[in-house]
Amino acid sequence: MKIGVVGYGTGGQHFHTPFIAAAKGCELAGIVARAEKTVAKVRSDWPDTPIFASLTDMIDAGVCDAVTITTPPHTRRELVLEAISAGLHVIADKPFAPDYDSAIALGQAAEKAGVTLAVYQNRRFDADMQTLRKLVMDDRLGKVWRVHSRMDQNSPETIEAGPTGGMLRDIGSHVVDQMIYLLGPVSSVDAQMDMFDLPAGPTDVSFTLTLRHESGAHSHLSSSKMNYLDAREFRAYGEKGSYQSLTTDVQAQDIFAGKRPADDPEAWGYEPKENWGILRDADGEHIIPSEQGRYHDYYEAFETAVRTGVAPPVTATQGARTLAVLDAARLSAQENRTVRLDEITKD
Repeated sequence: MKIGVVGYGTGGQHFHTPFIAAAKGCELAGIVARAEKTVAKVRSDWPDTPIFASLTDMIDAGVCDAVTITTPPHTRRELVLEAISAGLHVIADKPFAPDYDSAIALGQAAEKAGVTLAVYQNRRFDADMQTLRKLVMDDRLGKVWRVHSRMDQNSPETIEAGPTGGMLRDIGSHVVDQMIYLLGPVSSVDAQMDMFDLPAGPTDVSFTLTLRHESGAHSHLSSSKMNYLDAREFRAYGEKGSYQSLTTDVQAQDIFAGKRPADDPEAWGYEPKENWGILRDADGEHIIPSEQGRYHDYYEAFETAVRTGVAPPVTATQGARTLAVLDAARLSAQENRTVRLDEITKD
């Protein structure tokens, strides 16, 4: 499958192109970039890959079977629709639409056009997430009561300011999707958002969420980029014991260090031993080796979905349900109350 990437900011540069290049059955067929510095960076990173000034130009060149849209959030909807109208399969970066209703409309447009639309929730494929999910699937914790997830990053310069940005739509998209992936659909949300006046307008720069899942489990999620913290933590509690991990976000750190998954695919994406999590149960403490994290598994699964007709790794409907949780969280924070998901989805 020939895949074009629209946008070459940190998303296109760090979280898409290296993993397309590493994915079996996938080929990086083109990159849309405009700014002179960005074009120069693309030429340095991918000297054999064509560069286009716009999605329209890339479509007209006929080089792609599918495109990844990884431009700023407020631009994605129209680009997704343009790609769908051209008959291309689409991977849309998170958040892939402004809200739940818009996400449902995009899914319907793709279905009508007969193309596959998927949402890039790569952090399902984090090493720590894969390790925790395996513990749950293997029943090592028994019935899961609650999970705590903390993703703090000391990077205020990366906050997308203003009404279309903020931490809830950024990191919130990741941690909410992870909990839906782990514990199933959400029934209600309680949220608090910490607002800060930035030049582009008041912006949520940190948040805490409590999700109640239809399974009876509950999850507690938090993130900040303005409190001088770097921490990635899971704590899970169940009938048989507990699990805790403190990890390094290994795939992202290796990418930022200039490594690529295609260089050593067998060793890619494992947390170092000193960061392995601990399972505590009636038999004592058990060090749990890291599962492998492979963001390129997402692209391989997408290629399989298009080729065989099975569902992609994260469907538009699943992406819409994550947006419904984020919509409910914003309403909860604004009105200081619990918000049920059916208030958003009208189910």
